[in-house]
Amino acid sequence: MIVVMDEGATESQVQAVIDRLVEREFTVHRSTGVVHTLLGGVGPEDEVDPAEFLVMDGVKECRRIASPYKLASRHFRPGGTVVKAGAVEIGGERVVVMAGPCSVESRDQILRAAEQVARAGATVIRGGAFKPRSSPYSFQGLGEAGLVLLREAADAHGLVTVSEVMDSTQIPLLSRYADILQVGARNMQNFNLLRELGKLRQPVLLKRGIAATVEELLLSAEYILSGGNYDVILCERGIRTFESSTRNTMDLSAIPVVKKLSHLPIVADPSHGTGRRDHVGAMARAAVAAGADGLLIEVHPDPDRALSDGAQSLRPEQFEELMQQLRIIAPAVGRSV
Repeated sequence: MIVVMDEGATESQVQAVIDRLVEREFTVHRSTGVVHTLLGGVGPEDEVDPAEFLVMDGVKECRRIASPYKLASRHFRPGGTVVKAGAVEIGGERVVVMAGPCSVESRDQILRAAEQVARAGATVIRGGAFKPRSSPYSFQGLGEAGLVLLREAADAHGLVTVSEVMDSTQIPLLSRYADILQVGARNMQNFNLLRELGKLRQPVLLKRGIAATVEELLLSAEYILSGGNYDVILCERGIRTFESSTRNTMDLSAIPVVKKLSHLPIVADPSHGTGRRDHVGAMARAAVAAGADGLLIEVHPDPDRALSDGAQSLRPEQFEELMQQLRIIAPAVGRSV
């Protein structure tokens, strides 16, 4: 149930509606816009007549939400959500570029990567300290030592950090070092983890699962939002199909679909979306043209010797060239890089 308050509705009128919603067994989430206050009620809306709220003082509009996700719906925040991480805003006019290696391997590697991506124009550095790998014998990350190095590299170049959290027990540790906590594709439906992230007041980057629909992605986001954490960034990173020429199939159509259905910002990960360095640039350019609020790109100082995902990691000079191209494309769709 969405209740839109009149422009200039008093705080007492807003509170009266909240009290009525709670009385009718709704959980209430408040969103204050530039003009109107919106109240999102999650509960037995099929059993409640919207007219019950329409007659209350200060109420402009009341309607049921047909979609299974309530708080992630565009109806909850028609103007869209801008997620702030440090000095970086995701979902605004600027396309935010998050770049760096798949995993933190050494101090020299991450410091070099941070310097290179910052010089090219990235504002967020990515780097995994805990790596979920298909094989138990592959490099699993440096753990807390990797987070320390990532934080050092970011601070040295004025960057915001994003790193993956794999388990709810890791949340306190990740929160100390990472500005944005990333939920990988394998964990998109790890509902216990999502519930715990909902208790944070820290941005979460939620990646689409390899076989997940857009609706399933938004329902996973709903778990975080329902806990009170509205700083959620969605990520399209490719899905598993019958196609074998790329690592995944990059579903760029998901970007405008999400933009219509949800108020949450969405970024694109063309590195995992293709799995091939020679395709990353094309899909990154296309993602910006399709309306992506940001890009998540793997960049490594020496990708041929990377301990993970070297084949899909750009060389620094390739990333710099891509950033120059994006600065030409973004203004054509009313954005900047």
